[in-house]
Amino acid sequence: MADRRQGTGPAHQLVSRELRAAIAAGNYRNGVSLPTEAELARQHGVSRQTVRRAFQDLVADGTVYRVPGRGTFVTESGGRYLRHHGSIEDLMNLSSDTTMEVLTPLRRRVDTAAAGRLRLDSDVVYTVTFRRIHEGVPFVLTTVHLPEHIARHIVDRTELGVGGRSSHTVIGLLEPRLTNPILEAAQSITVSAADTETAAALDCEPGHPTLRVDRLYSDTTGQVVDLSISHFLPEHYTYRVTLRRSTP
Repeated sequence: MADRRQGTGPAHQLVSRELRAAIAAGNYRNGVSLPTEAELARQHGVSRQTVRRAFQDLVADGTVYRVPGRGTFVTESGGRYLRHHGSIEDLMNLSSDTTMEVLTPLRRRVDTAAAGRLRLDSDVVYTVTFRRIHEGVPFVLTTVHLPEHIARHIVDRTELGVGGRSSHTVIGLLEPRLTNPILEAAQSITVSAADTETAAALDCEPGHPTLRVDRLYSDTTGQVVDLSISHFLPEHYTYRVTLRRSTP
């Protein structure tokens, strides 16, 4: 696993984040148990109490279950792509076990609606449309709109050109190149019927219900840098978020 010092945040959250990435990558399928608390404590250079807290987080959100005397195992997801979202880093790490397949390359265009949501003074945006594939199955169609001054950082990336295929996310490509890091993703979730384009990309019938997720990414100055609109197939995707009580 990655060196936990590369991340930020409480130690138990870093351990649980890395365990989720390993689970999403398929490292513990078919009844293979996760490492023990002692093994993980040695790997990460943390206490067993820290690992125990990380396991508690994973149990609480349904990612794993524990069998006394046997170990900790991954909860079966019924063949769906399961993703737990709890941070901006989790959204970037969607790339760890899926493939992005570009359908319409990143290009300059006029889109009044997208420009308005990006809070731009002009109607010019850069747009790329792609689908994401997990184990050979397309499960989401995403359109990303970027302001022109943000798009210039990645406009020449081959991953976002005609026929581009990669394991990256657009936000993951952008983040290292931005002057100000991304701080927030404002998200709305609705149900939407697949139009002709969506149905063709996701191999479903027009009108098929999809989970629509809109995200507006903002940097530390409050500037909106990315608008993404995704349509997920519910039979191939499970969306999970853990909500915690705030502490005084």
